[in-house]
Amino acid sequence: MSRREGSLEDPQTDSSVSLLPHLEAKIRQTHSLAHLLTKYAEQLLQEYVQLQGDPFGLPSFSPPRLPVAGLSAPAPSHAGLPVHERLRLDAAALAALPPLLDAVCRRQAELNPRAPRLLRRLEDAARQARALGAAVEALLAALGAANRGPRAEPPAATASAASATGVFPAKVLGFRVCGLYREWLSRTEGDLGQLLPGGSA
Repeated sequence: MSRREGSLEDPQTDSSVSLLPHLEAKIRQTHSLAHLLTKYAEQLLQEYVQLQGDPFGLPSFSPPRLPVAGLSAPAPSHAGLPVHERLRLDAAALAALPPLLDAVCRRQAELNPRAPRLLRRLEDAARQARALGAAVEALLAALGAANRGPRAEPPAATASAASATGVFPAKVLGFRVCGLYREWLSRTEGDLGQLLPGGSA
């Protein structure tokens, strides 16, 4: 009987002991993914600029900041929010990015059909944004901070907007989306870093 009681108590004890190390490992894994994808996003933006021709890539070129349907850059007030709220905003942005990246990829397939590496990077970026967004949401759930409100639908309007504009505005829109992808990945990486030992969360 004592052996049976021990077998019931041990798993509970082991679970309570291993919970924090398991959670820390999950945070480190998600942070490492965000760090890696931030580097990929830098490469994507660089390659995108190189393939658009002049005036893209010129030091004097300052593209207009076209609005992107359903997504904006991280607000200046983002850094002042609690880390769990920041991560919820990160997850929402990561959920909005894949259809935007898919739209840019389709437009680039028309404008740069002989740039298979760029198209592949855009396709990969959409998948990677989904994967990181899911990882952040899973981490929030493990922390007991999951968003219980209704989740906004990813924007679909940008796909038609990208195909309806002229060539130059479409290139600028793609540049803007790739830039937002890099900004939100970098922001997510920084926010996850706040949860690591030594962070200020």
